[in-house]
Amino acid sequence: MRGVDPPSPEASSFAEASEDKSERQARELELDLVARIRAGDAGAFDAIHAEFNGRLFNFLARLSRRRDIAEDLLDETWLRFVDRAHKLKPDTRLGPFLFTVARNLYVSYCRSRLLEDSQTADVIGLWPLGTPRPSPFESTVANETVRRIEEALASLPAAHREALLLSAVEGMKPGEAAAVCGITPEAMRQRLSRARAAIAAHLEECDETILMHLKAVTT
Repeated sequence: MRGVDPPSPEASSFAEASEDKSERQARELELDLVARIRAGDAGAFDAIHAEFNGRLFNFLARLSRRRDIAEDLLDETWLRFVDRAHKLKPDTRLGPFLFTVARNLYVSYCRSRLLEDSQTADVIGLWPLGTPRPSPFESTVANETVRRIEEALASLPAAHREALLLSAVEGMKPGEAAAVCGITPEAMRQRLSRARAAIAAHLEECDETILMHLKAVTT
């Protein structure tokens, strides 16, 4: 039986060009939103809020491991954003900007309450909305997967947990994630390597499988 032929160089080039075009279009839309929000356009805020609100909540929930704290910090993140919107630079990248604000608020909260990273809290299980209702068997398997991933995430030090969330879940490049955390890209890569190794050891599964599931339950 004949195997599947590998993609031709032309096909690969086309795919890369399409991806580059998509990224350029997304960036153009982002720059337009930045220009509009700087001018006080309420519609631009609605669009930005719709894009990032759930993602910011997931990030804060997994850092704090408490839903009530995550909700409070999320509200404060948007208040800070509105307050600073007119001061944004024209070339601002909204994702890194918002996640930097959210992370800094979390760090400030921890300092103000003198919380230690080793403190435990209830595990928060989040599952994507709008999906077809699974069978009882599928629900059991999915819930078990979510529970194990949440436990693995909660077991990580905060610095490693945020690195994994920003990179593996939000898809930020090491430089962008490093800027959010206020560290160098090389330090971010080291944190990511240690986080992946720790979470893989916790789950006793391969890296790629873990990150695939992690992506699914946090978007």
